[in-house]
Amino acid sequence: MPRALELMLERELQTTDTAPAAATTAALPRRSILKLMGLSAAATGSLALGVFADDAQAAEGAAAGGLKPTQQPAAFVEITPAGEVIVTVNRLEFGQGILTALPMILAEELDADWARVSARHGDQRPAHADPLFGLHLTGGSNSVKNSFMQYRELGARTRAMLVTAAAARWGVDAASLRTQAGQVIAPDGRRLGYGELAQAAMALPVPAQVSLKNPKNFRLIGQPTPRLDAPAKSSGQQSFGIDMALPGQLTAVVAHPPVFGAQLATLNDAAARAVKGVKAVLRIPGDRGGEAVAVIADGYWPAKKGRDALQATWATEAVEKVDSARQLAQYRALAAQPGPRQFDADMAPLAQAARTIEAEFTFPYLAHAPMEPLNCTVQLSADKAELWVGSQFPGTDAMAAAATLGLKPEQVQVNVQMAGGGFGRRAVPSSDYVVQACQVAKAARAAGFSAPVRMVWSREDDIRGGYYRPMHLHRARIGLDAQGQVLAWDHTIVGQSILTGTFFEGFMVKNGIDATAVEGMREPYALPMRLTVHHPQVNVPVLWWRSVGSTHTAFVMETLVDEIARAAKTDPVAWRLAQFGTQHPRHRAALELAVARSGYGKKRLPAGRAWGVAVHESFQTVVAYVVEASVTKGQPQLHRVTAGVHCNLAVNPRTIEAQVQGAALMGLGMCLPGAAITLKDGVVEQSNFGDYVVARMPDMPQIEVAIVPSAEPPTGMGEPGLPPLAPAFANAVARLTGKPQRSLPFQV
Repeated sequence: MPRALELMLERELQTTDTAPAAATTAALPRRSILKLMGLSAAATGSLALGVFADDAQAAEGAAAGGLKPTQQPAAFVEITPAGEVIVTVNRLEFGQGILTALPMILAEELDADWARVSARHGDQRPAHADPLFGLHLTGGSNSVKNSFMQYRELGARTRAMLVTAAAARWGVDAASLRTQAGQVIAPDGRRLGYGELAQAAMALPVPAQVSLKNPKNFRLIGQPTPRLDAPAKSSGQQSFGIDMALPGQLTAVVAHPPVFGAQLATLNDAAARAVKGVKAVLRIPGDRGGEAVAVIADGYWPAKKGRDALQATWATEAVEKVDSARQLAQYRALAAQPGPRQFDADMAPLAQAARTIEAEFTFPYLAHAPMEPLNCTVQLSADKAELWVGSQFPGTDAMAAAATLGLKPEQVQVNVQMAGGGFGRRAVPSSDYVVQACQVAKAARAAGFSAPVRMVWSREDDIRGGYYRPMHLHRARIGLDAQGQVLAWDHTIVGQSILTGTFFEGFMVKNGIDATAVEGMREPYALPMRLTVHHPQVNVPVLWWRSVGSTHTAFVMETLVDEIARAAKTDPVAWRLAQFGTQHPRHRAALELAVARSGYGKKRLPAGRAWGVAVHESFQTVVAYVVEASVTKGQPQLHRVTAGVHCNLAVNPRTIEAQVQGAALMGLGMCLPGAAITLKDGVVEQSNFGDYVVARMPDMPQIEVAIVPSAEPPTGMGEPGLPPLAPAFANAVARLTGKPQRSLPFQV
């Protein structure tokens, strides 16, 4: 979720965040957003530790204690008789380390024995919604930021109930007791393990207010901590959604139209049905009004072979056939037209400019291309459905599944599975692949099959399946005075809106401008900009992609300000620091830390190398990069990256380091030749990693990550490491070649 969306949701929810740290989280009204999403506001939760009560009991408990379902320990903490602590995480784990970070926060306040803590995913129940937005989501780098206080208080409430239970057993004042490493300890040295107390504690009321630790007493938070899922993942034992293997399960693969939204013209499935193991070939509704064909078999390989044997033709006359070259020409023509404006500074000073910078930037469609392709398993019966899926939007997906299957929302259970990446592709407002899996299961049941059906997309399906980062064109005209100071900056952006037509449109598309398309523009520089935006409608489905609008706005801003600094004959670091002044202390701290750690301005680089600098804020976190790069035989190469990160309190520095490393590598991937999705006559030209380039291990530079110390509440960390990498690299290349980079991937 982009930062602009977060801000607008906060305004929509009319939040008030004025309660002291030790108090319960303020109840946040969410009626407007629930109405917008079509979600139920029914409460759920329990007063019990490790036991989920039914909805009626939960509603009574919430009303009695004045607490929301998201504040009830029973929905998040299970303590076994042996003293094991199992923490339920209200987010999807797909590589970012949230199955470790949130348990760390809860265990800190619980005083749990970390060696006995494990984690599991939540589901679509109201208790597992984002506590701020009331939506089930993993996105916008919000997981730790929005649930930091929630999980602290959950841990503190659980601890308070355990202490109360121990005090009652011993007949002592609860205030005389302390806790440590999963035990309640009396002044005389007596000890009771949490496992011994859990049953008694779960009969107690949940305290509405609890005291939280002073951060100076943290034992876990702030410590580099190995991830709980590392052993399983590093040994190949971790199961993902694609690994589902239920008794009697069937597997489906789907033939999609070559052009988005096309219908079947003819279908001969005789050869497909003849493949050993194929059980059925079924026509189903497709995404965006199209049609598709599902081949169902007793395993993936026969299903794929059956699909390969299909003889199908498609009616494409009624749908737009996008051509990338023609689309770029159309975008260029549109950029010359008047349109709605985000900023509207006076452009008259352009006529008096001593020097003018004119630039056009192009950015292609990008596929998310996670290592685990999309998949969803559905077990359907007459009156209920159960789904197993690595979902970023389990609540939205549950609603979409219910609508597709003709069920009530309460008849659908979503079991969130570990996912092998996603970068936004598993958070689709249309729930496209979940709906498709339900369509397959529905058709299979109508054909007489009662077994669960696992729908699996191939890598080719995934890359050709749409919902890309939109193609964008930027055009800038910047007037400078004789000293290189900016007099006026006239800027235009052309690109599809990712929010038009979704439930976010009503409050995130204002004056015809999608807020995600312009986030990061002008910030943090107080420059006189006029910003015009065009959102053409194109028959290519688009979606947020890791760091959303900042994937292109950061590149444009940070390469252009570097060019302005060169025109002013000013060091690019000095120019940025002067612009920050005293208004942007976090930007200053991040950049100065990266500069100091890198040796910029002090260390002499090897011959043929140059420095590159960029800094950008996204999701309330600032990341600055200082890089070393070279150009050999026309090919840019990134050698070393130093990151300065200001994310406020670092819950798990080890995870933050990994996040920045991964985001930097993904940002580097945008620069590599072949990192583009293109279309010809409506058909996506790329199909797999052989022709859609992603960064690989040999591309990985040496990366050092330095975190600015802070005790302020944490900000987002999943995405901010991506946007400034490409412009920092581009700025180094421009120093070496004298030619600014105007596109991604690079054109040297």
